[in-house]
Amino acid sequence: MSRLQWMAEHLLKEHPEGKDAQEPQEPLRVLLAEDQPEMRSLIRSALVRDGYEVIEAEDGPAVIRAIISGLVEERARAPDLIITDMRMPGYTGLEVLARLRREDWPTPVILITAFGDEALHAEAARLRARVLDKPFELEDLRAAVRALLKPH
Repeated sequence: MSRLQWMAEHLLKEHPEGKDAQEPQEPLRVLLAEDQPEMRSLIRSALVRDGYEVIEAEDGPAVIRAIISGLVEERARAPDLIITDMRMPGYTGLEVLARLRREDWPTPVILITAFGDEALHAEAARLRARVLDKPFELEDLRAAVRALLKPH
């Protein structure tokens, strides 16, 4: 068991969510990492309209902090999906993804990039992530999010 999984399980045991029938279900949580504020705002607005809770990060280190912060909230909640730009200050989206996978973190990831070559697509597939090449249609992103977050 990875350290992140242990931490998540430990915190969830301390703060059980108690699925009471009268308790409204919380929206699915998407962690959005994009260093360009305009692009981040556009994607965030679309996701919020679709009913998702969106946590924003402006660079790679902020992604890691946001994940840890979600795990130490009163009711620990990891993101249900991570959408990250490929080229960001601190860590690239691929470095964040590789770090999460080394810790056996199973959260689905969508990488967005203007520089998607075959090598990037192959590495993302190996790390179980989807890649959307910029420019992309917002509806394509929304469809990818729905596909990854559909009930199993």
